[in-house]
Amino acid sequence: MAVSDALADLVAPLNHVLFHLGADAVTWAELLGFATGAACVWLTVRARTANFPVGIANNVFFLVLFWSARLYADALLQVVYLLLAAAGWWTWLHGGERRTRRPMGSATPPVLALVLLLTVPATWVLTVVLTRAHDVAPFWDALTTALSLAAQWLLNVKALQNWYLWIAADLVYIPLYTAKSLYLTAAVYVVFLALCLVGLRSWQQQLNASPAAAAVTA
Repeated sequence: MAVSDALADLVAPLNHVLFHLGADAVTWAELLGFATGAACVWLTVRARTANFPVGIANNVFFLVLFWSARLYADALLQVVYLLLAAAGWWTWLHGGERRTRRPMGSATPPVLALVLLLTVPATWVLTVVLTRAHDVAPFWDALTTALSLAAQWLLNVKALQNWYLWIAADLVYIPLYTAKSLYLTAAVYVVFLALCLVGLRSWQQQLNASPAAAAVTA
């Protein structure tokens, strides 16, 4: 009980309401999540390894926000993201030949097909679990979770196709958070969507300019 009280005291400042945006009571967690999230995606667009530590900070802020909003899959997803970010950080720095930096590449069709196929059972299982946990939007929460995990894995191996899955997830996240009255977070994902489109174009241009990198598979 003392541990839970200590955690509650620790995150209390992040749940402090700064201002209201319609029905959305914007907290420090949501505002900082906006800032670090946008910075993380922009660094990813630029293919900068610094996207991972910034992303870890973003995970912490969104964990607090989503748990408070009862979007449990999104909240727990932040813990998984944090672990994946640590793995991705190492992979980008040491995942190339002879522990060198990993080059940008493109996932092979079989790998991409497997990743997409795995999102189907993952979505189904998560929907069942979240329905029993009384999540407020079990299917959509499960779908975005599965898509986001697949996208993060492709990002970790620096595969171009990660952008397509982020775009698909963002197209669901925007109306989901709007329905939850998390208007600022919904606006964040509009920005994310725009940045993902920029990232897709930027990475594609880099791959086209470097045939050797384009041959790298996930």
